Amino acid sequence: MREQLQAILDVRTRRPQAIAEAAARRKRRDAILGEDNQLFIIAADHPARGALRVGDRPMAIADRLDLLERLSVALSRPGVDGVLGTADIIEDLLLLGVLEDKVIIGSMNRGGLAGTAFEIDDRFTGYDAPAIAKAGFDGGKMLFRIDPDDPATVVTMEACARAISDLAAHGLMAMVEPFISHRVDGRVRNDLSPEAVIRSIAVTAGLGTTSAYTWLKVPVVEDMERVLAASTLPALLLGGEVSGDQDAALGQWRKALQIPSVHGLVIGRTLLFPPDDDVAGAVDATVRLMRG
Repeated sequence: MREQLQAILDVRTRRPQAIAEAAARRKRRDAILGEDNQLFIIAADHPARGALRVGDRPMAIADRLDLLERLSVALSRPGVDGVLGTADIIEDLLLLGVLEDKVIIGSMNRGGLAGTAFEIDDRFTGYDAPAIAKAGFDGGKMLFRIDPDDPATVVTMEACARAISDLAAHGLMAMVEPFISHRVDGRVRNDLSPEAVIRSIAVTAGLGTTSAYTWLKVPVVEDMERVLAASTLPALLLGGEVSGDQDAALGQWRKALQIPSVHGLVIGRTLLFPPDDDVAGAVDATVRLMRG
């Protein structure tokens, strides 16, 4: 991997146009969903929000080479469909050649940096719809947090609605991750009660000029059947924070995957940084759970 890293550095300094060339010649999938109607995406967009912590390791994701090695292992495992990331990470993976026949979702709004006073004002500082379409990717992802006490919520809401419409105009998936959020001791915390998640879904479903290409990225909470009854939009389950009890996490996902509107998983740190550091083992266990 050290030699591959040097090759990436050489491209970035001497021939940056090679990144667009790699995207153009990449083999693309015919459809986002496979024959089993499921989708398994590895999430890797945390660094751009300054979210580098994994469990009790505050700088776990700070080493880019280590992250790329873990992503390469995860993407090589049978049953993994693709990746969600910001431009820097996706471009590194393109240069490594690990995104052939993979679904690629570009992360769009990363301006609400973790732990900042402006976290809810989640500006679109990453991909936009034209760039995603030009690169031949499959969709864009956005985080939409609704803080009833923060007027900046409406700025993010308007931007998300515009992005959903723009992606739809290109025939691309809009993956929206909604939450009801509140400041607790100065930090943004997501309300994971069923009622809060239902409300966030209801608001998200109405964003944009069409919902035809909108997918939900939702947490696994109590009473998921009632939660997902709030909309007919297809849903993917998010992994959330790293759990010390992987079996319990798998059990929650297993149950939620039985709901008809659920079509797979979008998981990042939980699989890339498992407690035993066995990325391949964690990914394979999740594939067995989902594809089972």
